[in-house]
Amino acid sequence: MNLPNKITISRIALVPIFMIFVIPIPDATVNLPMLSFLKNEMLSINKFINSYGNYVAAVLFIIAASTDGVDGYIARKRKLITAFGKFLDPIADKLLITAALIALVQRDVVTGWAAMIIISRELLVTGMRLVAAGEGQVVAANKSGKIKMVCQTVAVSVALLNNFPFSLVTDIKIDAYLMLIAVIVTIYSGIDFFAKNIKVIKPDDM
Repeated sequence: MNLPNKITISRIALVPIFMIFVIPIPDATVNLPMLSFLKNEMLSINKFINSYGNYVAAVLFIIAASTDGVDGYIARKRKLITAFGKFLDPIADKLLITAALIALVQRDVVTGWAAMIIISRELLVTGMRLVAAGEGQVVAANKSGKIKMVCQTVAVSVALLNNFPFSLVTDIKIDAYLMLIAVIVTIYSGIDFFAKNIKVIKPDDM
């Protein structure tokens, strides 16, 4: 396995670590009688998560998201572009964004509608890629998809940081506006992706 693919896999590995810091231990688990001997420890962990978890998660999210550009750059510069890398890279992006959105919805930071639209687009695009893969073809991410990823990353990062650094100068919920922009760009990129790649799925019927 080459270096770019290892970096991509490391991005996937960061997803569960990110989730640990952004989602508190469920109350049902904390209050389980069989885990009563760990209740104080779990409460302490939840206190840390509720106070600082978002910031730790934001750092992990930004690190994971930034590796997207790193693995692509290395793959192009060293001519290490592979079909596996083209397939895995967008999957890693989708796992990261989906995990972040689910966590933010659970914490009432992002609306369910915004998360549903973004996640639905990712699932539809992934489905198309799987069908294309079954036909022996690999559909790489396009330019609008990359722009979409940047918009989503910025919106999620600001939401995780509780509007920092914008909170230093305004009380306006900038993260809400950034998420709206991300949703609009996501819808556009989905339409653009399907318009450009629909023939890949059913070339004989078009």
